[in-house]
Amino acid sequence: MPLKIKKLKAALDEAGFVMRPGKGSHTVWKHRPLPGVEITLAGHDGDDAKLYQIRDVQNALKQIGIFKKFTSRGEIPYAEFFLC
Repeated sequence: MPLKIKKLKAALDEAGFVMRPGKGSHTVWKHRPLPGVEITLAGHDGDDAKLYQIRDVQNALKQIGIFKKFTSRGEIPYAEFFLC
């Protein structure tokens, strides 16, 4: 089963990102303590995540010091976040 947008949003929320709505199905996620870290996700919660969206979420989490790896099949090899 492919990874869903809902899982990416949950990971961002757990990492302390704050969401604001965008146009249509877009949501903008910002990390308040680090104002330069921002990511835009397009799609509804039940949609399959695209590879670029998975990569963008992983890069945003790395910027704030959280390492979490997602695979395109939806498996999350690490059960918890690992902090630097």
